[in-house]
Amino acid sequence: MERPASARSASALRGDYALARGDYTVEQDWGAYTPAKHDRWRRLHARQHRLAERHAAPQVLAGLDRFDSGSGIPDFAQANALLRAATGWALVAVPGFIPDVHFFGHLARRQFPVTRWLREESEFDYLVEPDVFHDFFGHVPLLLDPSFADFLQAYGKAGERAMALDALPMLARIYWYTVEFGLIDAGGGVKAYGAGLVSSPGELVHATMSDALRLPFDPLRIMRTDYAIDAFQKCYFVIGSMDELIDGLVDLDFGPIYEEWRGAVPIPAGVILDSERPWRAGGPAP
Repeated sequence: MERPASARSASALRGDYALARGDYTVEQDWGAYTPAKHDRWRRLHARQHRLAERHAAPQVLAGLDRFDSGSGIPDFAQANALLRAATGWALVAVPGFIPDVHFFGHLARRQFPVTRWLREESEFDYLVEPDVFHDFFGHVPLLLDPSFADFLQAYGKAGERAMALDALPMLARIYWYTVEFGLIDAGGGVKAYGAGLVSSPGELVHATMSDALRLPFDPLRIMRTDYAIDAFQKCYFVIGSMDELIDGLVDLDFGPIYEEWRGAVPIPAGVILDSERPWRAGGPAP
């Protein structure tokens, strides 16, 4: 989950950056993972997969099944053979968070940065920064979905313009409310596709089963909406299909939007505007 800097805190970075290349990639060094780390991965995977079967989107479950990574930390080289054949994407190992320009550049080239280190046993239930489990279990399965794969590349290309127009916080909110905390309702009830939900035992259930505020997907509304970094989200945005993501991004004329709203105070998360209605099962409320 190498989120753009505007979508995370400025705390000290975790990870070994000493051997990072100019684009912040490193070798995964799969052979360095200890038996204890593979065992920790297996337990994390087993717990989260049980929850995902009930609360994650079908596209996520299909990807998890195709990777079949429950036996230990995946080897990125093996995963890339499947990814390249399916959607032309590939994983690149990184030490942790990376600068925005490199993050967007990788996405634009259909390369997804994946943190190579695994959380400690004491962090089994809660982790401040994304690790290899969050990144692989949460993000990578959806890279096999053609619509989502195209959306993520388009998002990477949009990042360069957002940086040039000093509007990165607005674009980062789209990533936050879709790639990290997105929900989908294709007729079978609300399910999670965002990696921050799919890899979280607590918020996955909260987002799909509680009375949390859910709103219809609206890219402009999302770009104007604040979010929480270290707590459950106060609202979520729901798509009806993966095609909505790429269609919504392509249809936006970012320049005028940035110009109009760049200096505006964000809408607080959890607030319903007078013109809005919460999402209900099967579509927005009338």
